[in-house]
Amino acid sequence: MPTSPRVRLAATDHEPAIDLPAIGQGTWYLGEGLAPREDEVRALQHGLAHGLTLIDTAEMYGDGGAEEVVGEALTGRRAEAFLVSKVYPWNAGRDSAIAACEASLRRLRTDHLDLYLLHWPGSVPLAETLEAFERLREAGKIRRFGVSNFDVDEMAALTALPGGTACAVNQVLYHLGSRGIEHSLLPWQRAQGIPTMAYCPLAQAGSLRRDLLDHPEVKAVAAGLGIMPTQLLLAWAIRAVDGAKDVIAIPKATRLAHVEQNAAALAVELDATSLARLDAAFPAPSHKTPLDIV
Repeated sequence: MPTSPRVRLAATDHEPAIDLPAIGQGTWYLGEGLAPREDEVRALQHGLAHGLTLIDTAEMYGDGGAEEVVGEALTGRRAEAFLVSKVYPWNAGRDSAIAACEASLRRLRTDHLDLYLLHWPGSVPLAETLEAFERLREAGKIRRFGVSNFDVDEMAALTALPGGTACAVNQVLYHLGSRGIEHSLLPWQRAQGIPTMAYCPLAQAGSLRRDLLDHPEVKAVAAGLGIMPTQLLLAWAIRAVDGAKDVIAIPKATRLAHVEQNAAALAVELDATSLARLDAAFPAPSHKTPLDIV
């Protein structure tokens, strides 16, 4: 079972540093009847067995349905997982965040989250959300907090607030066909020691995902390395940059074979020639672009 590469979340005043697998398991669209529930549960459990111990979900996904699937999958196995969920921005108030977290915990059949994220910036003042997160931490209901869909200016505003520098991660859209964060956001987070969680690392659902996986250069580079195009995209997302491994990709899979392929991507090392070919086909941005969000 591959155990590397791993991404370190820094120690806080209350938690030791922790190393997480650079590929985890996403749950967007689980619990919505798109696949048999037993298949979704089995896939998550299969991922745990293959070292994909980080599971990311949200109260938004399936209107809580994804959390219920995760809760079922983790019954009797909670200690095996690093569990992440997210709160709607309109539920991120001083008291509403407490209630939202407690509802997520009930659906997840657990007494704590390892990481709780603000799903995207909203109208609730960040200072108020931070206060709620600290209350949840003090109560033992969350161990760390972070954010999602924050651009560089929003991250700077967050970390300027009291307690804001304890932000553990920023989860954003990132894949070979969407490299906008490489211009400003990723360098800023690296300078601050804040890892990135990449959602939709295989591209968005629908035609864009298909277009990326079917792109001639993606298929050719993958074939030359003897891997699947999906594995190439995952290995690219978590590749080392300037010697740093600080991106965690969270693909979703409901088929056991896909789970195994995702786990095997942890062992893929991309050579300089392969990376150069992908850079030529999908160049990094030369200027700041709006944050890509789905």
